[in-house]
Amino acid sequence: MVKKVALAYSGGLDTSVCIPILKEKYGYDEVITISVDVGQPEEEIRKADAKAQKISNKHYTIDAKEEFVRDYIFPLIKANGNYEGYVMGTSVARPLIAKKVVEAAKKEGAVALAHGCTGKGNDQLRFEAVFRQTDMDVIAPMREMNLTREWEINYAKEHGIPVEATKSKPWSVDENIWSRSIEGGRLEDPSFVPPEEIYEWTKSPEDAPNEPRIVDIDFEAGVPVAIDGEKLGGYALVKKMNEIAGENGVGRTDMIEDRVLGLKARENYEHPAATVLLAAHADLEKLVLTRGELKFKKIVEEQWSEMAYGGLVDDPLFADLNAFIDKSQERVTGTVKVKLYKGALTILARSSPNALYSEDLVSFDSQTIDQKDAEGFAKYHGFQARMYRKVMEK
Repeated sequence: MVKKVALAYSGGLDTSVCIPILKEKYGYDEVITISVDVGQPEEEIRKADAKAQKISNKHYTIDAKEEFVRDYIFPLIKANGNYEGYVMGTSVARPLIAKKVVEAAKKEGAVALAHGCTGKGNDQLRFEAVFRQTDMDVIAPMREMNLTREWEINYAKEHGIPVEATKSKPWSVDENIWSRSIEGGRLEDPSFVPPEEIYEWTKSPEDAPNEPRIVDIDFEAGVPVAIDGEKLGGYALVKKMNEIAGENGVGRTDMIEDRVLGLKARENYEHPAATVLLAAHADLEKLVLTRGELKFKKIVEEQWSEMAYGGLVDDPLFADLNAFIDKSQERVTGTVKVKLYKGALTILARSSPNALYSEDLVSFDSQTIDQKDAEGFAKYHGFQARMYRKVMEK
């Protein structure tokens, strides 16, 4: 009987060296590689395909771009998804990739599922939260063999596997339509200033255009549907916004991030579209949701983001949170005007047919509301604090 293992394959160093390792060290007869397109550069997909065709027994490339935006990115926008300042591109993609790997593995009759994640990061948890829902074995060579990046580079050379990472520039890049993460090498040092060469999506603010770019973003039920009046599908809209915001230097994050395991890590991200769309969406919510809804939704958003960051998208609580979020978004329809200028984002204006706002009632020039009615409220505002002061003065 041929022992087959299905490997989540990116074409990078880690997953490439996994192929011979799974045969030599784990005794599998065939390695089935699965690449899932969630918005990586076309050239990266082509390179991964070509490499996999040479070194694996069978290769799949699955186009999941529209599904990723529709079922993962749009819910993230509605939830204002944000983990410690990170807009969660890599984390929300992993469960979808894992599900596609499982589907291919079942089709091929594989007995095991493998990934190239280390034992120090979060991705191992995100993949395995899905993988371990099956009865197949789960293999993690990087973690189980305690491998280092230098060992992998040497091993790849010995096996004739072409890799782009070098000892001098060992950047590890993970990219999808929502974000681009760059880590590894000297970037692991929090005091090291990242070189401009690590960025590809965003211009340096100093090199961005001298004229600001004004953008109108239309939302329907919490989902972005148009840019400057042009209706676009989900993937096309995010792609266009990446180009617009990136050209104006918007969308970089350099942060110290708390991983699920408790380790602190220095992370660098590029996410132009995410920066703009999340800011615009959150601003529109302030116009149409009640104060109580906004306050409670912040609690829901924090829990949603924690679970999404950990890849726990199949947990019943995650579905419960999404149910509340979806209900809250029914009225989040309108337009937000945004200014992008040399790395800065400014919300200029917003409008909605569902706005809980009355210019007449709030205007200082209007007498629709009798200001004298507020006196009774003012008398009791801070009442207990005044009582406390009197008691303490005795």
